[in-house]
Amino acid sequence: MSDAMTLSHARGPARPALLDETIGANLRRTVARFADRQALVDAPSGRSWTYAQFQDDVDAIASALVQLGIEPGDRVGIWSPNTPEWTLLQYATAQIGAMLVTINPAYRVHELEFALNQSSISYVFAASSFKTSNYVAMLDEVRDRCPALRGVVIIGEARWLEIATSSVDGAALRRIASGLKPSHPVCIQYTSGTTGSPKGATLTHTNILNNGYFVGEGLDTPSTTEFVYPCRSTTALAW
Repeated sequence: MSDAMTLSHARGPARPALLDETIGANLRRTVARFADRQALVDAPSGRSWTYAQFQDDVDAIASALVQLGIEPGDRVGIWSPNTPEWTLLQYATAQIGAMLVTINPAYRVHELEFALNQSSISYVFAASSFKTSNYVAMLDEVRDRCPALRGVVIIGEARWLEIATSSVDGAALRRIASGLKPSHPVCIQYTSGTTGSPKGATLTHTNILNNGYFVGEGLDTPSTTEFVYPCRSTTALAW
């Protein structure tokens, strides 16, 4: 019997092919094709975005994040129920190579503190409250115990409105985009932690884009675009 190691290799179907691009590149390609079509709808507030409007708002937020000193690889937390701002931040952080850390809306103080420290979140964007949870008070309680945390922005308040309407620094966004690859990590999603501390799963541009793409393919829906990030339940993205 030979002592040589035998390697095995399995390859799945080659068609349909995986999307091999960053989230930012995917969005810009889609905007070039469908600029005036409806992209995002928030039924509770009555707000909606065309693809071109969505790109403009994403660019403004991404530029503001760069001005805050957020760099590729930095962690940015989102602690909120379903809102359009959640989707805008996912795209904005992806465009600058930052990693969006999704914080469970049901977390209590000790779980929030764990997630902030375990993933070294530098900025948190949060709703002011959800159900009986006062997010502002909970963040104030843990802030001094989270050394990596440099700032907290409450969605809908003055600081958020400044960020959402910032001037676009196209040169900076293009420079950062040129160094990003589909294989780079772009999101950390935590488990609920019901059997211990929450566990973080890291996802890349490739993971997220192709998850949305193949869900659509599996539904066998008529596809009008490849703008494929899975939306939150109170929003609707046009396909």
